[in-house]
Amino acid sequence: MLRYAAIDVGSNAVRLLIADITYNENGFGFKKNTLVRVPLRLGDDAFLDHKISVRKIEDLIKTMQAFKNLMDVYQVTKYLACATSSMREAENGLDIIQVIREKANVDLEIIEGQREANIIYANHIENDLDIKKNYLYIDVGGGSTELSVFVNKVPVASKSFDIGTIRILDNQDKEETWEEMKLWVKDQTKYHKNLAGIGTGGNINKLYKMANEKEGMPLTFLKLKSLYNQLNSHSLKERIQLFSLNPDRADVIIPACEIFITLMKWTGIKQIHVPRVGMADGIINLLIEENLNKQ
Repeated sequence: MLRYAAIDVGSNAVRLLIADITYNENGFGFKKNTLVRVPLRLGDDAFLDHKISVRKIEDLIKTMQAFKNLMDVYQVTKYLACATSSMREAENGLDIIQVIREKANVDLEIIEGQREANIIYANHIENDLDIKKNYLYIDVGGGSTELSVFVNKVPVASKSFDIGTIRILDNQDKEETWEEMKLWVKDQTKYHKNLAGIGTGGNINKLYKMANEKEGMPLTFLKLKSLYNQLNSHSLKERIQLFSLNPDRADVIIPACEIFITLMKWTGIKQIHVPRVGMADGIINLLIEENLNKQ
């Protein structure tokens, strides 16, 4: 049995996905075996102080050691470990990678925004898209938002913006970045009629679940707006209790809604498809492409 693993060191949480590789007439795919999520919140340090604190470095090392032990126990044959926005921004990011290599025996790579977008593409959700529609693909993370425009199932433009949920909570999002994102998205979508959205990331997955939509049905703008109003009318404590949200989800879900709603308003998108995949799934698919589908 071939097993691959993905480690996603994000600004809000750090994830390990262990996947069993499968094969059928369409080629190689995977089945999720184990998913571990640790809410380390590296973004709070990175966006406010531009460096990761000693305490968080220690927590990250322990997490990576645990992930490495799990990968050994599960006999993982290949893995890829990627760090995104918070590690890109931390002045001590490269030093941390070195320490993790020495103490946890994990090779962690700090990836640029474009590579992050490419990894998310590796999920190949375009295979399920309607050829008659054009799509804006929105991936919202703790530190950045990756946007891609798909026309006839082909990505024609993509860009990463330093706007994310932790960044907004810490008041580290800049007005000019919002303006830059607005200009880019309007420019890239102005000639595309029938625009629909695709949303990925932990928050939109949670919102989709809360919306109780039938599997495969898109989330409408009105439903998302109503969920936002509902969530926003409660305190953090109430959101945790009433909606059974984890504390580290209950705060970031509000700025995530704001990012999705704003982008949908700017582009006139009325509905958003939520395939419930993310960075970790993309890493597994990328490993499959690089190692198996070439054979």
